[in-house]
Amino acid sequence: MRHTSLKQPEKWIIIGIPALFIIGSAMHFLYNILWKFSAVGLIAPINESIWEHSKMILWPLILWWSLYYRFRAEKYEIDISKWFTGALVALVTSLLAMPMLYYFYTGAFGKHLLWVDVAILLIALLFGQLLGLHTYRYGKGISVKFLLAAFSIIIVLFILFTFFPLTFRCFKMQ
Repeated sequence: MRHTSLKQPEKWIIIGIPALFIIGSAMHFLYNILWKFSAVGLIAPINESIWEHSKMILWPLILWWSLYYRFRAEKYEIDISKWFTGALVALVTSLLAMPMLYYFYTGAFGKHLLWVDVAILLIALLFGQLLGLHTYRYGKGISVKFLLAAFSIIIVLFILFTFFPLTFRCFKMQ
């Protein structure tokens, strides 16, 4: 088995796991701390739905990858297509992992535990960042126009569903 050390941008992706977890966890309280100001609701959860809690992944992860690219791309010769393909994979993986893990454990065990919910955020970010790292290292990247469209659609959906929330019972946390 061949061992290769991580390059600086790849280390940033790994460092993102605990950092994104801390930032995402803090975002849980942001809306209430800032007097339920509606603009804050665009980036922070406004209720206890699993959809709203996904904002704890969405914004920190997009900013984490984007800011590093903005300030380090030239220095480390980061390919924009590969970098943001990795970011999109990390985002989609994390956003899908969180509700899947939540509904699996609540359905399988019939219980809702706060510490498990917190652990699910960490696990979802772990899955996402590791798959994003793998995609960045070994993938070819996809069209920047497609990436921009995909990120834009995801962001618009989160904003739209903040103002017009889904009302299915299955989207409410217990």
